[in-house]
Amino acid sequence: MSKNLLEQLREMTVVVADTGDIQAIEKFKPQDATTNPSLITAAAQMPEYQEIVDQTLLQAKKDLGSGASQAQVVSLAFDRLAVSFGLKILQIIPGRVSTEVDARLSYDTEATVTKARELIAQYEAAGVSRQRILIKIASTWEGIRAAEILEKEGIHCNLTLLFGIHQAIACAEAGVTLISPFVGRILDWYKKETGRDSYPSAEDPGVLSVTKIYNYYKKFGYKTEVMGASFRNIGEITELAGCDLLTISPALLGELQATIGELPRKLDASKALGMTIEKISMDKATFDKMHTADRMASEKLDEGIKGFTKALESLEQLLAERLAKLEAETRIPV
Repeated sequence: MSKNLLEQLREMTVVVADTGDIQAIEKFKPQDATTNPSLITAAAQMPEYQEIVDQTLLQAKKDLGSGASQAQVVSLAFDRLAVSFGLKILQIIPGRVSTEVDARLSYDTEATVTKARELIAQYEAAGVSRQRILIKIASTWEGIRAAEILEKEGIHCNLTLLFGIHQAIACAEAGVTLISPFVGRILDWYKKETGRDSYPSAEDPGVLSVTKIYNYYKKFGYKTEVMGASFRNIGEITELAGCDLLTISPALLGELQATIGELPRKLDASKALGMTIEKISMDKATFDKMHTADRMASEKLDEGIKGFTKALESLEQLLAERLAKLEAETRIPV
């Protein structure tokens, strides 16, 4: 009997669940899981996760004491919520969970390092080794420099919002553990730019971008792992079969699971070794020049940071409203 596409994909690629929905993670049993502010905000509004939100708020209130303002409680709870979801997810998966640094710190190296250390400290206080955590940081030059510092401390990083080869090379040279190039968002940009409704999967600009990065890394022996992310359809996924990791939404995991057919390997490290690829030495001037020249990468990075920032602000508002309700219900001191 033929295997479904998800089973075959797992034989050559580590499958990661791109969700904050714990029930979806239990269903698909991925090796790793990754979340972002939008996913955490969505999960925090689901009735089944109300208890996690409430416990996080009440514990923050308790820890700060009765004299704390609502804003202080929300700020502390906000910092802890992603870790609370991460801890729940780690009870289900055998591998790692990615937890994101506040996107509003994306251009501040020092603040990013400080926040990452705080997140790791929370996980370690809960008895979880830093080996099971990936700190997600936007692939700005400043974010990549923060990741370089953190990696030297044994804090592993997942560089997200990655759209261009210059970002990927800078990450590899900084020794980061993993990158998440955004396949679907690259496709979105090209569809809007060209007016095309679709691309064949083998010609999908996002697929081509990740293939180029993967081959570059394998050609030059970089240890940084490539995890394709942000998929719009299963065609993008099947064209990247063989990639180190792929992080996939529950809806597309379900579609892969329901599809029977042959899944050939498309990315192969051994084949990349024989390719003719120019090596690029990356410094800030080169990074800035390439980033400016790559309009897609510069626009999508800026848009992504703004999008995650908006999700964070929505989450803060959600927590403030929930705290006010809890205070009214339980008459805990304000």
